[in-house]
Amino acid sequence: MSAGASIVAQGLTKVYGKGANAHTVLGPIDLDIKPGEFVSLIGPSGCGKSTTLLLVSGLEPVTDGTIEIDGRPLTAPISEVGIVFQDHLLLEFRTAMKNVLLQQEIRGLDKAQQRAAAAALFDRLGLVGAENRYPWQLSGGMRQRVSIARALVHDPSMLLMDEPFGALDAITRTQIRHDLEMLWLDTRKTVLFITHSIEEAVGLSDRVLVMSKGPGRIVDEIHVDLPRPRPAHLGAYPEFAAYAERIYATFEKLGVYDFK
Repeated sequence: MSAGASIVAQGLTKVYGKGANAHTVLGPIDLDIKPGEFVSLIGPSGCGKSTTLLLVSGLEPVTDGTIEIDGRPLTAPISEVGIVFQDHLLLEFRTAMKNVLLQQEIRGLDKAQQRAAAAALFDRLGLVGAENRYPWQLSGGMRQRVSIARALVHDPSMLLMDEPFGALDAITRTQIRHDLEMLWLDTRKTVLFITHSIEEAVGLSDRVLVMSKGPGRIVDEIHVDLPRPRPAHLGAYPEFAAYAERIYATFEKLGVYDFK
């Protein structure tokens, strides 16, 4: 099983357009994410959270600054990464299992090994019995679980998640949040998690990085010291209320009252 990778960024900035049309959407920001750490970015819409994820994956070039993955400069899209977006992005003409095994086909990985890894993930994510169903035959929560399995089946060192539970109902979000935490506790992948939900950020993370309005900068860093695994109802911990209040207070200072 691949160990988690470190992510270090310095002076990370992203500008779209040139000259009079230039628009800075992010930064500068610094990141120092340790191997196996679960870190969330939370902030108002348009602050550059998703852009940060795309830069860290190598899918978007940086305008200024540097990124290192496990001490190696990032100069192109990386292969040792799994990405989960808010939209499951499953192929409607492939079954759940074949959607997950798309990784094996694209990467030319060992077929038997990947099928065994996929079966294990289906078991861990509560998908047993859904292997041969098509996306339109699955609930929203099940489709997103398949998406998570697809992101993890090739055993990446990093998992990048861009509001993966944003389209789900509250009960399903809580269950998948728990399942993701349990899976992370077993695998210790490095996770960069983008969310608008304070409960998700605090409930899942070792650290929460709070971002300002765009161009986004990191304005607070919160170390979450709650026992794991964490309960579905975080209100049982008075510390949770303190973490949540700190985030709300930061947004209030920034004049941000609607960041959902």
